[in-house]
Amino acid sequence: MRHLFVMAIFCFGTMHAFAQIEGQWKTFNDKTRKAESIIEIFKNQDGKFYGRIVQLLVEPENHNCVACVGDRKGRPMIGLEIIRGLQKDGNEYSGGRIMDPESGDEYKCIIKRDGKYLKVRGYVGFAAMGRTQVWEKVD
Repeated sequence: MRHLFVMAIFCFGTMHAFAQIEGQWKTFNDKTRKAESIIEIFKNQDGKFYGRIVQLLVEPENHNCVACVGDRKGRPMIGLEIIRGLQKDGNEYSGGRIMDPESGDEYKCIIKRDGKYLKVRGYVGFAAMGRTQVWEKVD
């Protein structure tokens, strides 16, 4: 019986860790599929999840976010917070926003983990009206 209990705890712990989105993730260009950046997702003191650019894998036109608005306008790309305010809801993370640093546009966001990949969906209005990117876990 004790072995069964230990096995159950191990399996639950593994599944729990598997569903986490914290860590570093490689993004890819939608058209060329070339790696573009590394995003670090972290849990803030408010209990919500945020993501910032920690590395650029492609030389940008500008090293600062010229298309951004508000508190991100003109900020350096490295360290730029592009995900804000996600909350865990079952096996997905939602309720926050994601920003495209190339256009400065901001979208509602849903993230789901699928193994070593994240499915990151940005949308306006309804989730069905959006675009999904697949990010890969950085080891």
